[in-house]
Amino acid sequence: MDSFLTPIEIEALALSLRVSFWAMVWSLPAGVAVAWLLARAEFPGRTLVDVVIHLPLVLPPVVVGYLLLLLLGTQGPLGALLQDWFGVTVAFTWKGAAVAAAVMAFPLMVRAIRLSFEAVDRRLEAAARTLGAGPVTVFATITLPLILPGILTGLVLGFARALGEFGATITFVSNIPGETRTLPVALYSLTQTPGAEGAALRIMIISVVLAFAALAGSEFLARRIRARSGAAL
Repeated sequence: MDSFLTPIEIEALALSLRVSFWAMVWSLPAGVAVAWLLARAEFPGRTLVDVVIHLPLVLPPVVVGYLLLLLLGTQGPLGALLQDWFGVTVAFTWKGAAVAAAVMAFPLMVRAIRLSFEAVDRRLEAAARTLGAGPVTVFATITLPLILPGILTGLVLGFARALGEFGATITFVSNIPGETRTLPVALYSLTQTPGAEGAALRIMIISVVLAFAALAGSEFLARRIRARSGAAL
């Protein structure tokens, strides 16, 4: 691996994978819950919640990053609370990069899972309830297997979006080698460095290959899950 990738590429790739992985781990429970609310629940302010969830899709990423800095910076209300009570600093750390990536990827994850919830035949759930199954059992044995392709799609789309996140990341956590310099930030740095065009091209190719592999793998696994779910039903 050392002969194929340079130390800068290894560092940026490892950090990007770490940031994207934890962004998805932190986002998934909330993504499933929010998708269920938007797909199944009726409550006052539902449209407002839907709009807020999807705002990162239409806002400039720099705006999202600045909002995160205001909220989670050391002088921000949430950032100061985390630092004073738990000794956790988010801004200008890899954790902040994961938060920025999670926020930018969250709408894509929620949308994919929500569509899966809406596609579930609710008569199957009703039939399970008439046989005495409780809400948790119905969700675990009927709903969850049917929405697994959507969860997987949401995870991989979110992961790919997190890998490519730049604007919110550099605004919120800056460009710190080994700490917040992910693949897109490393590419930006190299484009600003005279004579580094070849290195920038290599980073770009790595990013494209990684995103392509993630999406292709997602499609393959989603088809396998659909096939198994169809056979089980």
